[in-house]
Amino acid sequence: MRMCIDYRDLNAVTVKNKYLLPRIDDLLDRLKGAKHFSKIDLRSGYHQMRIRESDIPKMAFVTRYGHHEFTVVSFGLTNAPAYFMNMMNMTFMKELDQCVVVFIDDILIFSKTREEHEQHLRIVLEKLRENQLYGKFSKCDFWLEKVAFLGHVLTAEGVSVDPEKVEAVSNWKTPRNATEIRSFLGLAGYYRRFMENFSKIAKPMTGITHHTSGMTRMLTLPDLHKDFVVYCDASRQGLGCVLMQDNKVVSYTSR
Repeated sequence: MRMCIDYRDLNAVTVKNKYLLPRIDDLLDRLKGAKHFSKIDLRSGYHQMRIRESDIPKMAFVTRYGHHEFTVVSFGLTNAPAYFMNMMNMTFMKELDQCVVVFIDDILIFSKTREEHEQHLRIVLEKLRENQLYGKFSKCDFWLEKVAFLGHVLTAEGVSVDPEKVEAVSNWKTPRNATEIRSFLGLAGYYRRFMENFSKIAKPMTGITHHTSGMTRMLTLPDLHKDFVVYCDASRQGLGCVLMQDNKVVSYTSR
């Protein structure tokens, strides 16, 4: 559970920081040949970066206990990820892609041998101490040959999907409209590199998002004593029909 302030009004007038976050696939591609891993998760990472004194009043929020101001970066600020990512890249500039990959507050140290890993760990921990960055020990793992990182499982053999994340996709509630379909496709698309013909498989759902009508969650029950209306359309790609009665959908069919 993290406290997050509604900074939508402040974010709307904030000049956006265009610093790019790294692509997950690019980070994973740097791990070729690695056999030993350690993972460090910073404790409330944003709160370890101070706000410029002149900007502190902009961080104000009100509760029933009174008026408060954040002196550190708060969750909910539009530029928080970009500034934090920049800070982490500057901190580990010499080690990036050599023995360290970083995504915001998640740090992965990787090495080919145990001797190298001991040296790499020492360097990273020293950098964290020098910059007064603190990890959450309960979420850190050291000296692993198999590690879960950013929704993937990494070993010397390669990278695979995290079973827990796949279960979350499998248990996702049935989308009821175009917005929910986009959310599901965004979640499932995170693992598209593991699926052959993902775009082809997802095309029926993608097509729905292009239509304002979306999905019909409720179908009307047919009255067999009334007339039906059939709307149909066909192309080289397939055909589709809608069975309606009293301007309400009874059923869709397509092939």
